[in-house]
Amino acid sequence: MKAKTDLQARARELRLRGRTYAEITAELGCSKSSVSLWVRDLPKPARRVEQGKRAARARWDRELAARDVERRATKEAARRDVGPLTDRELFLVGTALYWAEGAKDKAYDRRESILFVNSDPGVILVFLAWLRLLGVDGHRIGYRVMIHESADVRAAEEYWAQLAGVDRSRLSGTTLKKHNPRTVRKNTGEGYRGCLVLYVRQSADIYRRVEGAWCGIVGAVDSINRAECPN
Repeated sequence: MKAKTDLQARARELRLRGRTYAEITAELGCSKSSVSLWVRDLPKPARRVEQGKRAARARWDRELAARDVERRATKEAARRDVGPLTDRELFLVGTALYWAEGAKDKAYDRRESILFVNSDPGVILVFLAWLRLLGVDGHRIGYRVMIHESADVRAAEEYWAQLAGVDRSRLSGTTLKKHNPRTVRKNTGEGYRGCLVLYVRQSADIYRRVEGAWCGIVGAVDSINRAECPN
């Protein structure tokens, strides 16, 4: 009986030292089930837990890497599928983009002019290409940066001017947003450049064309829906 008690005590001591069931069984010459019974109330060895976490982390990293490869491949295939844009396609894309992001005329607030604000460089490039398609002369386009006052304002101005292909002197006075220290902002760091505001001078006629084109897009979609779902 004393021998069994000694084995139990020894098993518990080894377990507290971080030994596995297999290691304890091999050293004491007893069954794994007995070891499990004797030490089941003890915590798992910390080093084993850490090893398990590292192994799980490694498996997850491999999974993330595989997903990233798949993600990149899907995006690249979609990019290739687009191919060159016709003028009509660019016109429709730009019209939808403006109606989603641009300033719009309201019955209670007449503003028939082109005004567009965005922080995505790609969106800005598409919008500028759309304006060129509409025949808007570059000198009619105004530019202004909107950014938090705590950011690198000059760097942002230089970035947007270069993207738009204009000299920094073409930018109107930058609009600075007041910094609220109680607000936790994620749009910080070197990659934060605020937004670029683009407006077209004397653009009431263009605005009306855009609104009419958007109504045409909606009407075309509505016709499709009614054709697919007849009364």
